[in-house]
Amino acid sequence: MLKVTISLEEDILQFVDRYAQGNRSAYINTLLAEHRRQILAAKMITALKQDAEDAEYKAENGAWDSVAGDGINARE
Repeated sequence: MLKVTISLEEDILQFVDRYAQGNRSAYINTLLAEHRRQILAAKMITALKQDAEDAEYKAENGAWDSVAGDGINARE
């Protein structure tokens, strides 16, 4: 783990101290990890929606469905 120095507004630091239960680093790491997860999930959803609207992608995906051999038809 790396150590860094950051500057916080006084009210933000008070907020962190109120909820950090004595461990500012762990609390801030948890908040940032969750925020990163939310951003990545939103990007993934956007990419999947774009794929679902792409006719060329659908055609390519449909071709793979017919050769998968697992008996599952993803288009139904």
